[in-house]
Amino acid sequence: MANTPQAKKRIRRNANRAAINGARTSRIRTLVKKVEAALEAGDKTAAQAALTVAQPEMARGVARGVLHKNTASRKFGRLTKRVAALG
Repeated sequence: MANTPQAKKRIRRNANRAAINGARTSRIRTLVKKVEAALEAGDKTAAQAALTVAQPEMARGVARGVLHKNTASRKFGRLTKRVAALG
């Protein structure tokens, strides 16, 4: 167990950051699932709308260090290609 005050504070901060990062990851996954659900339904307008909501959230995840840059780019590129193919 941590003995120094700075180690105790670091444990508290790590717990807070883990909660925030977990919420952000969950939100990104939910938004991606909404795009995929619209793609499965074949609704191009809903898929485009969901994609425009998901893309900035993925970019924020990259900026905050929750997602790797290439992972977000790959997911966004694949979703964009699938939405474009609906037309």
